[in-house]
Amino acid sequence: MRALLIDPEARSIADVDIEGREDIARLIGYDTLESDEVGPEGDRLFFDEECFLRGTSGRFQIDKVVPVSGKGVVIGATADGTELMDVHSSADDIQTRLKYL
Repeated sequence: MRALLIDPEARSIADVDIEGREDIARLIGYDTLESDEVGPEGDRLFFDEECFLRGTSGRFQIDKVVPVSGKGVVIGATADGTELMDVHSSADDIQTRLKYL
């Protein structure tokens, strides 16, 4: 599945291919995953649930969603985040809605 990896330290958004939640955890670096909706098409931002407790460096925010520390993955998903699918948003679209903190 096509997804977008946000790396706030490098200030980059990269297209990535993933097969499931294990790949998201590997890309983020932690398996304590949480997600928030970031688009009307069902795109969700997955991030480390304990990112602020760990003191992970690099922070970003998409729209008015709570800021995230560390890497994040945007991918299409059902409302509860259990079923994953290709991301609907493009890297350019996310970039216009993203701010690095």
